[in-house]
Amino acid sequence: MNKHTYVYYKQVYAYICVCHLTLTIISKMRFTLHDMKKQHTISKMTIFSLSFLCLIACSRAIPNKIGVNFGRVGNNLPSPSRSIELLQIMKAGRVKLYDANHEILQLLSTTNIEVTIMVTNDEISRIANSQQVADQWIHEHILNHYPGTMIRYVLVGNEVLSYTSTDQDMQIMKDLVPAMSRIRSTLKTLGINNIKVGTPLAMDIMGSTFPPSSGVFKPEIVHEIVPILNFLRGTSSFFFLDVYPYLAWADNPTSIHLDYALLEGNRTYTDPDSGLTYTDLLDQMIDSVYFAMAKLGYNNVKIAIAETGWPHQGGFTHQGASRENAAKYNRNVVRKMTAVPPKGTPAQPEFIIPTFIFSLYDENEKTGPESERHWGLLYPDGSPVYELDLSGKAYKS
Repeated sequence: MNKHTYVYYKQVYAYICVCHLTLTIISKMRFTLHDMKKQHTISKMTIFSLSFLCLIACSRAIPNKIGVNFGRVGNNLPSPSRSIELLQIMKAGRVKLYDANHEILQLLSTTNIEVTIMVTNDEISRIANSQQVADQWIHEHILNHYPGTMIRYVLVGNEVLSYTSTDQDMQIMKDLVPAMSRIRSTLKTLGINNIKVGTPLAMDIMGSTFPPSSGVFKPEIVHEIVPILNFLRGTSSFFFLDVYPYLAWADNPTSIHLDYALLEGNRTYTDPDSGLTYTDLLDQMIDSVYFAMAKLGYNNVKIAIAETGWPHQGGFTHQGASRENAAKYNRNVVRKMTAVPPKGTPAQPEFIIPTFIFSLYDENEKTGPESERHWGLLYPDGSPVYELDLSGKAYKS
């Protein structure tokens, strides 16, 4: 038995244990089939409902796995092999690459880490215009490694709707869903059903986020959002969101309490329209997107967090960027997202939210303000910026 089969059977065993417990409780009702028919006490719908509750219980038996974004925009980073070792030491359950690097994918085949790969923005239009190109991409980047490497998501592009300054940007935006559809079509033809397709979008797609119930997408991109939502709903995939409470707080630190942005749980806000009470800014931001989707008729599309994090260092003007705050935020994210049963958000309670923390390393070649180069969980020499248990076990009360 190989290691992936072993992990799979461990998960199945957990499901069986919970389902067995649920069914044992049901059996205590002491109705025989004859009694049920005679007394008409339990209908087929009731039995179906109990079975459905059993499945929900099973799905909540296994905690969420926290992922890490593995960016490589630096000239002083550890080797890929050392990086994979470090991910395992940190107990990362998932990793997200910004491409589909063959060496890294091969190294990940020796681990139990679930993998997300990306189609880069400059590959989108070629894939959108040719099923053959899509087939070639899948054969090269997935079939060469799957199923030995536990690839679970293919994300097409990165924040595509945030770039609209050139004709090429606009063309990539138009080609996004066709490219996603071609990638999905190839996977389906190959009989690969456990790899979902999506695309990560940034919070700048929102026209309003506060209060959360007022959440709407920017009117100029709604006609691009709807096809994405159609695709995600039709394939039971996630709406991947890059969501950074740090950026929202840093833009308006006098109006948002720092503890609220850090998920410290000692502040609350009640949405006057929905009546929902929030204990942190992350939930508030996520729910604004839920409300925006619901207004378009897509309230059944679930959200995954493709990126979130907090910088541990910044320039003079970047208040709040510190090791202490970064440690608080990321530990609180891990604690929240690995809770059993899952907490979800006020608008979508008790749902697992797949989450990736940004990022594995400080990346010294990233452009922008000083804080952009200091989001890492690790320094370039591989030493931790602060202690963080990605399994969440260290934060269980």
